[in-house]
Amino acid sequence: MLHAAMARVTVRVVPRSGRTAVEVGAEGVRVRVRAAPERGRATEEARTALARALGVPPSAVRLLAGASSRTKVFEVEGMEEEELRRRLG
Repeated sequence: MLHAAMARVTVRVVPRSGRTAVEVGAEGVRVRVRAAPERGRATEEARTALARALGVPPSAVRLLAGASSRTKVFEVEGMEEEELRRRLG
């Protein structure tokens, strides 16, 4: 049985930012979003921003852990860890 490649990435979400952006630095991946952390809005905006930064459809990015935390783990369908790191820079 074949399984599609799945990469995981841990991100720190910064809600109520002036702009939406995905940044990679010494402390890891940070996703800044304009949305407030209410009713999953910041999480959804972070998922969409991460998909855009990786060049995949939003449906390929799924939240695995951290629904109510600023630190979240996302899974990216159809992408291996090496490719994910390369695309994020």
